[in-house]
Amino acid sequence: MVRPRQLIECGDFVLRRWRGQSDFAPAFRLIEESVEHLRPWEPWVEGHSEENTRSFLAKDEAKWASGDVYNYAIAQGDTLVGMCQSYRAPEPQGRRMGYWLHPAATGRGIATRAAAALVTELFTLPGVAYLEIVHDLANTSSAGVPRRLGFTEVRREQAPCPTTPAGTGIGVVWRLDRPAPPRGPVDHGW
Repeated sequence: MVRPRQLIECGDFVLRRWRGQSDFAPAFRLIEESVEHLRPWEPWVEGHSEENTRSFLAKDEAKWASGDVYNYAIAQGDTLVGMCQSYRAPEPQGRRMGYWLHPAATGRGIATRAAAALVTELFTLPGVAYLEIVHDLANTSSAGVPRRLGFTEVRREQAPCPTTPAGTGIGVVWRLDRPAPPRGPVDHGW
């Protein structure tokens, strides 16, 4: 099975695969400092704990190996500033993407550039026909990322429970299809 690169350079930051339990302290700190920022939009925040962070990091390797989930830390030097991931979509040949940032890292284009780098990387994998980003209808900040990257809104759907404190319970689904390969010059045989 072909997998994405474990390190993706993005100029002033990198996407890097999580490093198991050796990432526990910086991962826990990143989440801890971001809890109030994420609480309105991310249902998993309610279960945030040291145990859940350790469990996330422990399961990451098997999920990467199976191709179910590719999780990346977004790092500027030695400092983690967010997370970007891709996981299998409900339909074959598709993947969904997600991202979040530490509140101090917002407003600088990092989420858009990280998602763009992940889009490019995922479309190098065979069998990936499309990518999707889903966010709550009320989360207008998250809506800006797929819009800037050329995704198209394809539908709105009832979000699975639990919903989030600021959420409407309506998921907006954006899709980007794999670009067609460039066409070479046509040989007319003249």
